Amino acid sequence: MREHSNAPGYPLTAGTALLQERIKKWAIEKLGATGDFDVLPLIGSKEFVAWLPTLLKVKSVIFPEVAYPTYNVGAILAGAIGSPVGVSPSTWPTSELAWINSPSNPTGRTHSKSEMTDVIEWSRRNASILVSDECYFEFAHSSTPHSILECTQGDNTNILAVHSLSKRSSMAGYRAAFVIGDRKLIARIREVRKHAGMMVSLPVQEAMISALSDSNHVANQRARYNLRREKLIPALERVGFTIEESGAGLYIWCTRNESDWESVDWLAQLGILATPGNFYGEKGARNIRIALTATDKAIDEAVSRLSSAEFPKVRK
Repeated sequence: MREHSNAPGYPLTAGTALLQERIKKWAIEKLGATGDFDVLPLIGSKEFVAWLPTLLKVKSVIFPEVAYPTYNVGAILAGAIGSPVGVSPSTWPTSELAWINSPSNPTGRTHSKSEMTDVIEWSRRNASILVSDECYFEFAHSSTPHSILECTQGDNTNILAVHSLSKRSSMAGYRAAFVIGDRKLIARIREVRKHAGMMVSLPVQEAMISALSDSNHVANQRARYNLRREKLIPALERVGFTIEESGAGLYIWCTRNESDWESVDWLAQLGILATPGNFYGEKGARNIRIALTATDKAIDEAVSRLSSAEFPKVRK
């Protein structure tokens, strides 16, 4: 990034040829992408999630019933009807755009290949756009994530996959992400973004190339997160929490069969901060999300406090 910081000209919305090549190579080698597809750099994945329904002018959006709230915010910004749904598309209403998220934020759940195939078939039956948010893809623990692009059998029509270097490479402050998939869809999105000024700066594009060219730092960070998970889980279980899903990603999703706010309050009294599950939808109201993104020292301190805490006598 420093080496390319003298970049006074407008950057290419489509990304440099080298960045495009690097993303395509990574998608084939890491995600198992096949067939015809295109790529597009993004100013972080959050802006893409929030603005995609507007850019595509859709009027109906579905998203997971326990999910990152920006999916719903995107529907609101577009003036679209947003509907939370379960994992199986057999219960889904018709919709112009559907989001899936695997590994999930906040639950850490991963879609199986058969579940991926089911949502692809739903997309094809309804001629709907299907977008898979895969930002935590490289952080497996007890379950193995699959990309939607691995399951299309080379037909990527109406299919997009979103990835972020915020998570993969700890580059959240760089605002660096990308989308991969249907060439025609990406052409539509690129044309609007070009006129809307949604361009990734050249120094950041160069940093993206560097990050995608190396996997050692990802393996090191994955091991670090997984060690933190393995320390925290038994400490949480000791004080009555049941771990649910949490097989991948950067979070532990757990419950003590009480209101999420009661759990948050009890942990806060120990000086441990957690996120109430209702932030991610009504179905999360008895769960909390524990992040693995604190320092190793902070994680060890949290484990120590949980280990010495008095076990709660009454649980609802």
